[in-house]
Amino acid sequence: MPETRAARGRVPKPDERPEAPWGKAPLAELAILAGIVCLVVGVLGTHYTLIGVGVALAGLGGMEVAIREHFAGCRSHTTLLAGFVFVVVVAVLFYKVGMVLAYALPIGAVCFAAAFYLARRAFQRASGGLSFRIGGMRG
Repeated sequence: MPETRAARGRVPKPDERPEAPWGKAPLAELAILAGIVCLVVGVLGTHYTLIGVGVALAGLGGMEVAIREHFAGCRSHTTLLAGFVFVVVVAVLFYKVGMVLAYALPIGAVCFAAAFYLARRAFQRASGGLSFRIGGMRG
């Protein structure tokens, strides 16, 4: 069983993010920065592919931080995680499967509801029973 920060004699601050699996390297922050740079260059030069790469990089960096904080019980990102599932499911059904959007959206909504429930339960287990935690607020 891995050793926790509290078990090592160090109590984490309330606003402190959990450590990344790769240590102190700021990979998520670098991905977000690279995404912002790609977005700016893509918008100024009207390079649509670069705009897509920028959105993907920034989204990847943001989702990594949200996943890490959520499953460590630091902050609840239930709606963000469930919304990501919705977007991915609808995009796959619409673009890859070729399903009509009127059918893909309700399927995405059901997947959103299931992901919301599962993410909320996971956060409750990780946080010791809390249903949300925003900054200093607990509930």
